[in-house]
Amino acid sequence: PMRFLLALLAALSLGAAFAHTQVTAVTPRAHARVTAPKTVTLTFDEPITLRFATFKVVPLPAGADVEQTAAAALARRDDAALRADTAPALSGMAARVQLPLHAGLKPGAYLIVWRVVSDDGHPVSGHSVFWVQ
Repeated sequence: PMRFLLALLAALSLGAAFAHTQVTAVTPRAHARVTAPKTVTLTFDEPITLRFATFKVVPLPAGADVEQTAAAALARRDDAALRADTAPALSGMAARVQLPLHAGLKPGAYLIVWRVVSDDGHPVSGHSVFWVQ
């Protein structure tokens, strides 16, 4: 038990030094029901290198597994025709990313997926779902 406690304290004290980049806000927010938005915005707790980041907005088929769909979307290449975003070329550093969306998105669920590289070199990925009414 003491060894575990010491390991836990060491991990907590190192945690601040090795904190991974986090998304602090997503617009439309998770589980929101909205009229077709013009953009999706992701806000991070620190600037990220956009060249090594991946951002996509894809339709989420009814009944699809969110985790599997997110992993597949991040792995897929040459998928611009399938995406709800306009696949913008991003460069530089930013703590806020705006993805323009195609006009007139059909009603249904949409999945926002991202993968970025933290300052410490670790990849961080995540996803969020919103609905167009």
